[in-house]
Amino acid sequence: MAREKHFLAVHAASHDKVYRYLRRRCEGASTAEDLCAEVFRIAWERSQQDQDLSVLMMFGIARNVLRNHQRSAMRSQNLAQRLEGERPRPVDSDDGAVQEALEQLKPDEREVLLLTYWDGFTSAEIAALLNLPATAVRMRLHRARKQLGALLGTDRAAEDVQR
Repeated sequence: MAREKHFLAVHAASHDKVYRYLRRRCEGASTAEDLCAEVFRIAWERSQQDQDLSVLMMFGIARNVLRNHQRSAMRSQNLAQRLEGERPRPVDSDDGAVQEALEQLKPDEREVLLLTYWDGFTSAEIAALLNLPATAVRMRLHRARKQLGALLGTDRAAEDVQR
């Protein structure tokens, strides 16, 4: 009971100061409230270990909690930036025609075409991945190339060059 009274006294003496300290150093009121709650959770655990609590100790805990929060936010930001770098770019006008043509292909042929050219798999690897014979993969790839060329009009351009 004495421990609880001591904790409540420290809480009453330092809560507003700790909150203001955190609020000045973080992005929002809700974050400051969460961090303040974490500070007093840690303080409660320390009071169970018979550690003396003081306002100064509360600020030390608050400082550590804030540093942990900032490190976590930095890791999240770095991850978001890396993921943003891996995000597919918007389709350019030249790529729009290719995208439309790909969407017109049969799903099986489109899958084989994409696995071959965009993912870099061999026919044997695609056959294992799709659980198909390699000859079926090569046939689908041939049909997909031919169909894509027809949709993009490259067959006619190639014929004109050959003439």
